[in-house]
Amino acid sequence: MLAVVLAIVLSAVVVATVRTFAAQQRATVDRALVAEAEAFVRAAQGRASDVDLATFSKNYLRTRVVPDGETVAIAIRGGGLFGSVGSEALLQSAQVKSLRTPPDASRLVNVHLPSATVAFLAVPVRLGGQSVATVMVASDLSLLNQDRSRMLALASSEAAVALIAGVLAGYLLLRRLLRTVGRITAAAARLGSGELDRRLGEQESHDEVGELAATFDAMAERLDTAMTAQRRLLSDVSHQLRTPLTVARGHLDVMMRTGVDDALEVRETVELVIDELDHMRALVEQLLMLGHSFEPDFIEPVALDLRSLLADLMDAARVLAPRRWLLDPIPDLVLFVDAAKLRGALLNLVDNAVHATATGDTIALGAELRPDGGIALSVSDSGPGIPVEQRGAVLARFSRPGAQDSHGAGLGLAIVVAVAKAHQGAVEMGDSIWGGCRATIVLPRAVLGRTQSAFTVLPGQSSPVGVRIVEQGS
Repeated sequence: MLAVVLAIVLSAVVVATVRTFAAQQRATVDRALVAEAEAFVRAAQGRASDVDLATFSKNYLRTRVVPDGETVAIAIRGGGLFGSVGSEALLQSAQVKSLRTPPDASRLVNVHLPSATVAFLAVPVRLGGQSVATVMVASDLSLLNQDRSRMLALASSEAAVALIAGVLAGYLLLRRLLRTVGRITAAAARLGSGELDRRLGEQESHDEVGELAATFDAMAERLDTAMTAQRRLLSDVSHQLRTPLTVARGHLDVMMRTGVDDALEVRETVELVIDELDHMRALVEQLLMLGHSFEPDFIEPVALDLRSLLADLMDAARVLAPRRWLLDPIPDLVLFVDAAKLRGALLNLVDNAVHATATGDTIALGAELRPDGGIALSVSDSGPGIPVEQRGAVLARFSRPGAQDSHGAGLGLAIVVAVAKAHQGAVEMGDSIWGGCRATIVLPRAVLGRTQSAFTVLPGQSSPVGVRIVEQGS
């Protein structure tokens, strides 16, 4: 199809080029004929009065240098026909004989001779208001036809080269593009069949198709990550729910076998089953949040004042346990975050700090700007801390290395990690200045808001009131 389209376009270009060239050449020939005829007319009109027209015409043709391919003849009314060298064949033509009589106006025609076709111009010579002669100028068109043939051959050869180059370039380009598209199709089919590790790899080109391949790999990577996480989540759910279900069923079976006459034993069994069910409900809620973290609308950012967030968090944390609660200096910032999920993540860190400390120990909340423009929200404690080799493991689901209590399913920090990643951030575990653990949620610069102060006078007020205008972005 590409070859056919290019051939049609180039053929039209060749035809238009040759036609334009031929028209320009013919216009040049016609102008030369007119100039030659006008030269004789001017000379005849300006001849000496004692020289008759016949004698003047002979002398003119004898001394006139005519360009190659042209002939000049003069036919005088009432007799006399004079021509330049080589004009005999032209003057014997029947078509030319009919043009010897002085016409009323100039006439330009093509005359077909046995050996060639010529452009023929007949112009009347007027003396004293009368047509007394006809000057006839002819030019052989064979040279023009030869030039047109050479132009056609040259344009056709150039068009053929352009056609070959265009088709070859199109073939090579489409072959490369379609090869990449074919690889994408094959990889998509493999992904559909369950081979989630299928990738296209690094692309040689960085054009639109290369970007498509890179986007495909990124999509496949996200799909692989999501599917792997879902499989792991299902596996962990089945493992974690099996134990409380088994415990609850076991106690109910024992109660059914031993009878229900002992009210105290029945009460203890019911309380134990309710406790296991509450544990499963909390576990399911946490798992649902982890499952939702893979969805694109997991977070709904709103403008949130950082100082208000941490102050509210400190008020909520004080009632959890008798600790030495500290709130470090907080920068005056506005964050665009999901307020509920970020507050819940920080409460999880606070709850972990409470379980890792005892009465009188220190727990501090803090926030600081990082050199890269991000913001770090931290919870520090004076507990035993977390060994360096275990800091990566504590962030995994259902992982509780070094836990100080038997409660919990090991999902708290996993939820914190999910919330941080949903905000394009991360979670870091380190040492606190109090000797314990420092858990930090690092958020990127993009969540920070720009603020500017303005003043306005509210209805019913006599003095201006400060207003802070917040815009998302750094």
